[in-house]
Amino acid sequence: MTAPDLRLRRPSPAMIALPWDRALGDWDPAEVPLRELPVGPSRHLVRFVEVDGELWALKELPPRVARREFDVLRRLEATGLPAVRPAGLVTQPDHDCSILLTHYLSGSWQYRRLIARLPPNRPAHRARLFDAMVGLLVELHRHGVYWGDCSLANTLFSRDGQLFQAWLVDAETSEVHPSLSDGQRAQDLEILVENVASGMVDLAASLGRPPEIDEQLIAEATDLPARYDALWEVLHTQPQFAFGDRYRIEGTVRELNDLGYVVDEVVLAPAEGSGEGTVRLRVMVGERNHHARYLRELTGLEVGEGQARILLGDLRAHQRTIAREHPYRVGEGEAIASWLHDVLTPGMRRAHAAVRHRGTAVQAYCDLLEVRWLLSEQEGADVGTDRALEALAERAPTDSAARALVADTASAIPAVDDEPWPPPPEH
Repeated sequence: MTAPDLRLRRPSPAMIALPWDRALGDWDPAEVPLRELPVGPSRHLVRFVEVDGELWALKELPPRVARREFDVLRRLEATGLPAVRPAGLVTQPDHDCSILLTHYLSGSWQYRRLIARLPPNRPAHRARLFDAMVGLLVELHRHGVYWGDCSLANTLFSRDGQLFQAWLVDAETSEVHPSLSDGQRAQDLEILVENVASGMVDLAASLGRPPEIDEQLIAEATDLPARYDALWEVLHTQPQFAFGDRYRIEGTVRELNDLGYVVDEVVLAPAEGSGEGTVRLRVMVGERNHHARYLRELTGLEVGEGQARILLGDLRAHQRTIAREHPYRVGEGEAIASWLHDVLTPGMRRAHAAVRHRGTAVQAYCDLLEVRWLLSEQEGADVGTDRALEALAERAPTDSAARALVADTASAIPAVDDEPWPPPPEH
């Protein structure tokens, strides 16, 4: 027997002790702590193992493909892009294959499980998924990553406040370049449209949905390049205007910040070939974590971009409340400390308990704020935290029959599952 070649980034005794000399399909659940988890369509065998209190995904691949995917994922990790994190690569000469080991993306959804819970007549729900996916593709392209097999099947989704975050989970065909040409980006978009359209139609057929829904799904997939182009244009346009109209810089920066992007640098230079006094604006954009970075600077909290938007709104509301209640001026530091101690910490604890500790405490608190706002809108007055907690707890069913997404938007409260929640109803 030829010994396998192990490349492990977390070389614990338990990890090293796994039967790396055997083909992945021959691993015995009686000997190995395997976990049965749903797997979407895949060309290769995928299994899950629990080691050192963590879940890991293992995928069997040809050695050349596995090495390339491992290297691409390492580069995506170094860049901070949303993709699964590589944890190891084991080459098995006797079986002429390799096993790629990645961190299991906790709190994520496969698109099939999400779409299956969404009513077919609610395109706004699917739009959230598509926006997340387009945002992921734009970020990859901005960093010179050609996906090559961009599809819903190769994407996972996680909740971030009331938004979705899309994650790349399959980089078998991906390539990393210093930058991408327009042709490479266009080809990736063509692949995206074809894969999403076919995937959605196949899923609709498997769910027994009426054939007329196919046209709607294909139209939504065909619209993806327009979503992509709109975001790409915002990030890369270089508007021209008179030097005296420098107020337009602030408008551009605000638009980018609203989209979550950090503006690293602004360049204002004379526009060649234009009239006298005309300038061209060029904005260098960093990561898409503007609100998360700002909240971290204020409070030290590490949360997602969508969660940060919600929490910043809650913090500002608290600042306004204590400013009204106290005749003396309350400093920003004092207000932040009060919010963290008196509002956020107990709020997260109560919200997480209300949903039976599913998901994260910060996401539970974000959902509590959303539920409170929705109920208050219905009542025409603030219903209070206790009422919102009761509503949140009522929608955390324990029986499997009650776990499907309730289509009745009159309740205006997201259902809870043992996985991350589906998107909240439209409002």
